[in-house]
Amino acid sequence: MKLLIVEDEEGIADFLRRGLESEGYAVAWAPDGEGGEAQALTGDFDLVLLDVMLPGRDGLEVLTSIRRTLPGLPVILLTARGEVEDRVRGLDSGATDYVTKPFSFEELAARVRAHLREGEQERPTRLEVGDLAIDLLRREVRRDGVEVRLSSTEFDLLAFLARHHDQILERRRILKAVWGYDFDPGTNVLGVYVGYLRKKLAVGGRPVPIETIRSVGYRLTARA
Repeated sequence: MKLLIVEDEEGIADFLRRGLESEGYAVAWAPDGEGGEAQALTGDFDLVLLDVMLPGRDGLEVLTSIRRTLPGLPVILLTARGEVEDRVRGLDSGATDYVTKPFSFEELAARVRAHLREGEQERPTRLEVGDLAIDLLRREVRRDGVEVRLSSTEFDLLAFLARHHDQILERRRILKAVWGYDFDPGTNVLGVYVGYLRKKLAVGGRPVPIETIRSVGYRLTARA
C-alpha cells in the first residue's frame, strides 16, 4: 500500500512517515499544497493524509482537485481546526475522514486501516486478544462481554499493546507510538497509565494480562 503525506511541518511529517512505514506502508511526503496535488494525481497512491493549512495551496483546494480526477481515492484531512463547522466543511468537500491535531498515532493508524482495502477485503478494525475485544472505530472495549470505559489515552495504549500482543514492547517504543515522537522518554506516565488499565480491566477480579518486563517494558498476552 502506498500512502502520501501532504504536511508542511517536517516534524509531524517525519513522525507519521516513520510510524506508517513501521506498519508496512510505503510512504511519500510533499511539504506544500502544489507539490502534494501533483504527487496525488500522478503517484498511484492508495490513500492521502492531507493537512488543511498548507503553503502554496490550501488543503481543501487540493482536495477538490483530487476529487475531480480521483473520486475514489481515500483522503484523510489533518487539521488543528476542531470546530464542527470546519469538520463539516472538510467532509462536504469530499474528505473521507477528518482528524484533529493533536492526535495519537494509534488512532490515525486505525483510521488509515479502516479506509484501505487489501484486494477486495477491508483491513480489520477490530482486535481480539483472549477475552478482550477492541473496536478501533467505535473506540469501545469489552472484556468477556463486559464493557470497559477507557479514556482516550488509555484506549490508545491498550490498542497498541493489543496490536502487538504477545510481544515484549520497549517503553520508548510505546511512548513514541501513543504519546508522540517528542515525548520525554524519562517520564513515568507510561507506568501510571498501565496502572489505570490494570485497574479498569480487572473485571470480576480476574487477572489482567498486561505483564511488566523488568527494565524493558510491557507485554499484553492472550491469557485470561
